[in-house]
Amino acid sequence: MKDLLFIATAGALGSLSRYGVGLLSERWWGRHAPYGTFVVNIAGCFLLGFIMTLALSNDAFPRHYRLALTTGFLGAFTTFSTFGYETMTFVEHSAWKLAALNVAANLFVGLLAAAGGIALAKLLLAR
Repeated sequence: MKDLLFIATAGALGSLSRYGVGLLSERWWGRHAPYGTFVVNIAGCFLLGFIMTLALSNDAFPRHYRLALTTGFLGAFTTFSTFGYETMTFVEHSAWKLAALNVAANLFVGLLAAAGGIALAKLLLAR
């Protein structure tokens, strides 16, 4: 029951954070591209790599905190379903280059961000 409460609470915070990033992205960069989705997906990849590497490397990170941050917060914060919808919107409007760029950017930069999170966690653990 404790795990569920932590996941639900963190999930609410993740959803609100995602919404806030979307609003800020529209304000800073406009609505002509899905920048908010890109930002949360890349940040989510980095944070998941970082948190899981730290959490699975030592016992000092309680299970309910790991679940809250990964399944709860990051599960609600990242937006794969939105990414899919936005990419298909480009396809429906025959914006093939934008669709391909959106897929490539999220995939490659997301993988780089995950690798960066893992590397940073390992660096911190080595100290």
